[in-house]
Amino acid sequence: MADSDVGAASDAYGRGGGGRRSGRAVTVAAAGVLALATLAVGCGPQDPGADALRQPSAPATTAPPAPSPSPTDDGKGATAGATTEPATTTPPASPSTTPPPAEPVTAPPPTASSLAPSTAPAPRVLLRTGSEGPQVRELQARLRQIGHFGRTPTGYYGTVTAEAVRSFQAKRGTEATGATDAVTWRKLLAMTRTPTADELDPPTERPVAKPDQRCLTGRVLCISKKSRTLAWMVDGRVVSAMDVRFGSEYTPTREGEFPVFWKSRDHVSTLYDTPMPYALFFSGGQAVHYSADFAANGYGGASHGCVNVRDKAKVAALFDQVKNGDKVVIYW
Repeated sequence: MADSDVGAASDAYGRGGGGRRSGRAVTVAAAGVLALATLAVGCGPQDPGADALRQPSAPATTAPPAPSPSPTDDGKGATAGATTEPATTTPPASPSTTPPPAEPVTAPPPTASSLAPSTAPAPRVLLRTGSEGPQVRELQARLRQIGHFGRTPTGYYGTVTAEAVRSFQAKRGTEATGATDAVTWRKLLAMTRTPTADELDPPTERPVAKPDQRCLTGRVLCISKKSRTLAWMVDGRVVSAMDVRFGSEYTPTREGEFPVFWKSRDHVSTLYDTPMPYALFFSGGQAVHYSADFAANGYGGASHGCVNVRDKAKVAALFDQVKNGDKVVIYW
């Protein structure tokens, strides 16, 4: 409270009728001053630091607890003449003035892309099981040059070819998938030479048997069960030859002389529901035709009585040359 306020309060409570103060008037005036002082301290925002500065610097036997410093107080009393509190009585800093603990610095969580291994794209696959054509024939001829394919090329990519490719890949330290990808093909080209015509299209895997006497005249499909070969002959001359297989002991291929009575290029067996491409029927349901199973698995299987050919290109050419009425001779 300002001094002028105290004077005003004295005037209000200390003036009597004749201008003379009485003891009661002085007492009442003192009480009013104390009440105004109390109201001035209790109203408005509290400032504990400012209150501490108003405390009288009278010695005391027991020092009262020091008020918590204001956020701007540096803890040293700030004004001259104020009693300095012993260091042992300084209370701990207010929670509001304690700096928060530093948060641990953590790396951001790894993303899926950062965890995934860096892999190069897989090489493009050029040929796989089921492929067929001139490039398959070249693949087989090149594999045969370096001892990975033990048969004559057929132009069909079956299980035998896949196993030959897998063997080549494993020996060269690449993934042995059995499919011919660009990397495998480049390695094979670097290790082999261009196959000759005879390597690509050999007469047969097996030597052609001596022809039966019935094969020496006319147009004849001369088929030997002993050598397992078919020779397409015109007037005693071998035009082409190919490997064949026959029926099992339960479904044997008939022997004898027969005429070709029906040609069916894209035939499918109604009895066994299997494809019989380039079929040349000669006796009931028995025919000379291409067999994908024979091309893939070799002599490990048998037909249901037909004469299977495993070289698709050769039997396709044969189909175009043979006419209805041409002879079929099957013998031992």
